[in-house]
Amino acid sequence: MRAAERLPTLPCMTLRSERPDDRPAVRDLHLRAFGDHGKVVAGLVDALRAAVAPDERLSLVAEHAGQVVGHVMFTPALLDAPRRLVDVQVLSPLAVRPDQQGRGIGSALVRHGLDVLAERSVPVVFLEGAPGYYSRFGFTAGGEQHFRKPSLRIPDAAFQAVRLPAFEPWMTGTLVYSETFWRHDAVGLRDPDA
Repeated sequence: MRAAERLPTLPCMTLRSERPDDRPAVRDLHLRAFGDHGKVVAGLVDALRAAVAPDERLSLVAEHAGQVVGHVMFTPALLDAPRRLVDVQVLSPLAVRPDQQGRGIGSALVRHGLDVLAERSVPVVFLEGAPGYYSRFGFTAGGEQHFRKPSLRIPDAAFQAVRLPAFEPWMTGTLVYSETFWRHDAVGLRDPDA
């Protein structure tokens, strides 16, 4: 969709923390947004909720006209830095209902989430994603920032990080995903021909 064809941002959209009664709508959202990969993503979200305490994660929804139209989740990970382990966050997943994409919903969720994490003194947020999309939020290639990806299956350009105000120059090293990402095989890309 060309920029001139983009739909306007939804009026009266509310960004808020996910509530327990949102879970069915969030699951349906990921199933619809991710197509064939939707079951894996929805399962990952359910598992992250079960594995990570509510005060250690950030799960936000965008609501419009009483319906959940977007969701983003940030969960804890570790940065294996030379000085010590550093608590960081991973943005995964982000989804917008297919019929509502291109209206700024995903951007609003990511920006709000990064603001909240900055207030919580999180130093770095990592993700695997499309550089053309995430660069608007300040994400750049992790390798160029002296971070190492946790798997060789992650394309270099997709491994991205954004430094928040709590970042200190000594905070370099290898990202260590939580066990939940590994158990759900949600790290990097699998080679279907291997």
